[in-house]
Amino acid sequence: MKVLDSLRNIFKIPELKSRILFTVALLAVYRIGAHIPTPGIDGAALSKFLLERGGAMMGFFDMFSGGALSRLTIFALGIMPYISASIIFQLLTVVIPALGRIAKEGDAGRKKIVRYTRYATVVIAAIQSFGIAVGLEGMSGGQFIQNPGWAFRILTMITLTSGTAFLMWLGEQITERGIGNGISLIIFAGIVARFPEAVFNTLNLIKVGELNVFLAVFIVALMLAVVAGIIFIERGQRKIPVQYAKRMVGNKMFGGQTTHLPLKVNTAGVIPPIFASSIIMFPATVAGFIAIPWVQEVAKMLSPGHALYTASFVGMIIFFSFFYTAVIYNPMDIAENLQKNGGFIYGIRPGQKTADYIYKVLTRLTFIGACYLSVVCVLPEVMIQQFNVPFYFGGTSLLIAVGVALDTVSQIESHLITRSYEGFLKKGRIRGRR
Repeated sequence: MKVLDSLRNIFKIPELKSRILFTVALLAVYRIGAHIPTPGIDGAALSKFLLERGGAMMGFFDMFSGGALSRLTIFALGIMPYISASIIFQLLTVVIPALGRIAKEGDAGRKKIVRYTRYATVVIAAIQSFGIAVGLEGMSGGQFIQNPGWAFRILTMITLTSGTAFLMWLGEQITERGIGNGISLIIFAGIVARFPEAVFNTLNLIKVGELNVFLAVFIVALMLAVVAGIIFIERGQRKIPVQYAKRMVGNKMFGGQTTHLPLKVNTAGVIPPIFASSIIMFPATVAGFIAIPWVQEVAKMLSPGHALYTASFVGMIIFFSFFYTAVIYNPMDIAENLQKNGGFIYGIRPGQKTADYIYKVLTRLTFIGACYLSVVCVLPEVMIQQFNVPFYFGGTSLLIAVGVALDTVSQIESHLITRSYEGFLKKGRIRGRR
């Protein structure tokens, strides 16, 4: 009843109501565009061919586009070029000092980085779309293309690049005038859009007797348990107590309060599975289109369900978890900021000793987070291989869906509490990933 009351309260706040309706309207525009075909391409025949020959890589990227990539619609590239550009610039701000200084300029610096990211998104999308056009012409003698040539390549490049730019604009509009993070919600909508199809496929398997009813109930219970585990870990924090010393500024006394330094269990988020999946699946996908026996054998060994794939996948997730955490967290900077503001950790000397302590805690948390990511991402493959069932919402897609849902609900709850309405929980607050 409390949740229903909270849902009713949402529509009592005009601003929150308009934001939610605006978000739903733009996501509907995205889903409509995901079914508009790219000119000059036989989408049905191409979709069948890609899903048969593309393998795991095609399924991975098709997940982020909500099926638009396999059908090669105008939103085939989805929002992935923007995500790639964002990650690249996030890493470059650490590697290139000039970009690092721009990023530290506050709101003005952030706007510059966002502008550079937009330009990079268009460039990446143009390169990828041109590569897709050329690849389609050479794929199976160009049987999926009506009029191959430079006109087709340029038209495809313009269409797909414009689709990505439009999605980027939609995401920014949702973030500014809607509710939640627009880019994340677009990915979330693409993932969730395939859920009804997965449910119907599972029901059909039960109907024809290929899937046991008790096994289906066990799978649903397991999925709910995994979702609960993801929510628990994503909200998990290690709070390091920090004490600020008292100091006189003029005639007033400042400081003296006790607070904490929050460190998330899963600091890297979903970046490690995305990086690991992209790297390990790329050679397998390329090899799948090469008709050489030993190359085909390599592609088979690097496909999901094989020991080499699982071991490589887990190893890369652990590596990227530590790598990305090291990029976004600098214990020495945190220690210096604490020391400048008169803060210290109980029992730890300021400066290098504090940095070493934060590094030790962060390393342990990162290892726990990496193990958690590995289990969640490998579990669907284990279920598919052992029980031969469609395990939807597994791995990276489940992590993204749950994380985005937490972020969005957290923002809605903030609007409710700000206007003196009760949130979704009696005790505490729903916290998102940020």
